[in-house]
Order: sequence, then C-alpha cells, then structure tokens
Amino acid sequence: MTSSKPLPLIAIHGGAGTLTRQAINPAQEAAYHAALQDILLAGQQLLADGGSALDAVSLAVDMLEDCPLFNAGHGAVFTHEETHELDAAVMDGATLRAGAVACISQVRRPVRAARAVMEQSEHVLLVGPGAEAFAKSVGLEMVSPDYFSTENRRAQLHRALAADKTLLDHDGAALASDAAPAPATETAPLDESRKFGTVGAVALDAQGNLAAATSTGGMTNKRVGRVGDSPIIGAGTYADNRTAAVSCTGTGEMFIRAATAYDLCARMAYGGQSLDAAAQQVVMDVLPTIDGKGGLIAVDAQGNVSLPFNTEGMYRGWARVGETPQTAIFR
Repeated sequence: MTSSKPLPLIAIHGGAGTLTRQAINPAQEAAYHAALQDILLAGQQLLADGGSALDAVSLAVDMLEDCPLFNAGHGAVFTHEETHELDAAVMDGATLRAGAVACISQVRRPVRAARAVMEQSEHVLLVGPGAEAFAKSVGLEMVSPDYFSTENRRAQLHRALAADKTLLDHDGAALASDAAPAPATETAPLDESRKFGTVGAVALDAQGNLAAATSTGGMTNKRVGRVGDSPIIGAGTYADNRTAAVSCTGTGEMFIRAATAYDLCARMAYGGQSLDAAAQQVVMDVLPTIDGKGGLIAVDAQGNVSLPFNTEGMYRGWARVGETPQTAIFR
C-alpha cells in the first residue's frame, strides 16, 4: 500500500450528444481527436511543471474557446436575434472561490472574465454590459461581437429559424444538412441536431487541489437573455477539495433544476459515495427523471476520474502526468 500522492490529472469535454454512425467522416473525427489531444497535452505539461489546477483548467478552456469546432468563444452559436451571448464559470476547490459571467458578447475569452470576477471583484456572477465593463476595466482583450461568428453557425441559425424551433446548444447543423448535404469536412462525429455544445475542464494538481471551469455559447436560436447551467455555480460548475471538481454539458435548464454539479459532491460528502457512483447516479438516474440529457466530467482528490453521459457520445479526454492522453467521442 503506497501513501504517495496521486498523479496530477486533467480531464476536458467538448459537449455531449447523439451519435450518427452512418454519417461519420473520418477526417472530421480525427480533427476532434487532434484538438482534444493538443489541449490535454498543454494542460498535462502545465501540471507536470508544478502548475495549479486552476491554471490548468483555465488554459484548457482558453484553448477550447479558441477552437471553432466547439460552441464556446470563436465558433459560438447565434441567438434568435442573430447575436452572440456567451457564459463561463471557474471555481477553485481549495478555497471555494468562484467567478462567472453570463450574456457577454465582447470579451474574447469568457473564461478569463469569469476568473477575473473571482480574483479581482467581491462578486461571483456578473452579467451583460456590467460584466463587459468590468472585463474591460481589468484589461481583458475585447473584440467586436462578430469575432465569434462563423458561417457554419449562421447557417444553423437560419435553418432553425425556418424550422421555428429552439435548438439546444450546438444544434442546427443537422437541420442545415436537411436542405443540402454539408461538405465532408463539416460532418461532425456527433449528430449536431442533438448535441449540447458546452466545453469544460477539471483538474487535480500536485498540491492536491481541485478546480473546474466551463464555457458555452448557449443555444442556437435561443431567446436573448437566456442563461443555462454553465455559469451557475453548483449547476454546471463546482469544485471542492473535500469531494470533487465537476463540469457539466447538456440540457442546461435541467442541470439547473437538479443542481447537478453540487448534487454529485453532496452525494460524496453526505452519502459516502465514490466519485464514479455519485457521477453515474446523477447522470443516469436523476437527470433522466426530468428529461435531462448530457453528461459531465469529474475528478476527485484521490485522482479518480469519471466521465458519464446519457447520450450516445461526448467529446472528452483525460491525461495524468507521465501518461499518454486519452480521447474519446463514442461510448
């Protein structure tokens, strides 16, 4: 029996959804794996160099926000009014400090704004113009809202408008393909009409501290002002050294109603459940009772990792220091 500390660990996700096996494009599948690998390698190296869990999750979500394959930052989906509203949160498991922003459209990296709220204000959650003014006041990079736009996302919105429906998170590409087949390079491994496009990261560092971060562009064709679970501490994001660090992806309203991220930690704290038992229970048993679809990633202070989802797939990966990063999309 060894008493050595567990190896530092990072896990990330890029959204959950339903698999379309018949429409999988090998090149696009490879692109998702490569993106996840690159981000995991960067986080793993930071942790190997003695960096904090907080810095590791911040770096990973920074990179996820910059990758247009995912619905966060550049490549975010459009609201009903053809605008962008981005949300993000970060939490430090050592101190229970947390920061979040919602409904912002001019801060290049929303997760940095969330961390600034945590570290440079007395608040936890700032929204809209007030959040943007704060981000600007602390020197964060500001951009024109069209920085986040891509033509693929615009096509998703226009098809959703034509179909007169709200599509959760990353949705809409499948609708776009109803009108005309997408180029092979645009075919995603997950069915975009049933994909929840949040991104997130959780980590354990060499000091035994945990952290979590989550970021999202929201829902295609959503009502302006809608906020999902990602920036809600305890719903889509939570971290506590005594239990776990958690980042969620799915039908945000249901994750809010179930306080999913905190519920996982509470089951460990008060019920004595293991990380995986708690994670599996909230995702596979609790959420489905209110039609909650999606998944989560979680790590605990003992170095255990759990990545359950109740959809057919979830873009995900994990890497311990000194070990080869692992990525997966399907079950």
